[in-house]
Amino acid sequence: MKTLKIPEATITRLSVYSRYLAQVDRHGVTTISSGEIAEGVGVSPAQVRKDLAYFGEFGTRGVGYNVKDLYWHIIKILGLNTTWSVVIIGAGNLGTALSMYGGFRERGFKIVGIFDNAPHKIGYRLNGVEVYPMERLEEIIEREKAQIAIITVPAEHAQEVADQLARTSIQGILNFAPRVLNVPDHIELRNVDLSVNLEILTFNLAFRRAMKNGK
Repeated sequence: MKTLKIPEATITRLSVYSRYLAQVDRHGVTTISSGEIAEGVGVSPAQVRKDLAYFGEFGTRGVGYNVKDLYWHIIKILGLNTTWSVVIIGAGNLGTALSMYGGFRERGFKIVGIFDNAPHKIGYRLNGVEVYPMERLEEIIEREKAQIAIITVPAEHAQEVADQLARTSIQGILNFAPRVLNVPDHIELRNVDLSVNLEILTFNLAFRRAMKNGK
């Protein structure tokens, strides 16, 4: 892999490419061009080639890419050629929905524990995964060798949870709580703010409407 800073947008598109390649592979396609990938995912052929060029040379000029080979190259780049053990903090509506999402397992993410403070939820199983009290967080993370934590608790409790996770062997946090978290440098933090994404969507819709109306 080239020692360049890879744009985050490129990583996002690689994930999209991998899903599209899996889709065409299921339909029996064996070889695909950058133009066909581009058409399938809604970008330009040049963008596809540029994104892949960060990581080496794939495919044959004039022939295209072997679908299976390119798919597995991208899976390896994304770190999905191994299983990642994940814990979910918060067994509310969002945490429950995430625990039921089958796409996690398909992409190599295994939910190994769910945690909550509500006594009536403790011991309950969500999609076969037990809900534990927060007091057992470190124990279960160590036992299951969990590497990633997903925070779905209310905003006012999110930093407290992050602090508790920082005392464990967790390497990455996906935070759904609508607040900025402070974590040690050794933990990779990603924030998912659903409201912000909706507002970006409504901005784009309003902008299109304004352009259409000539305003």
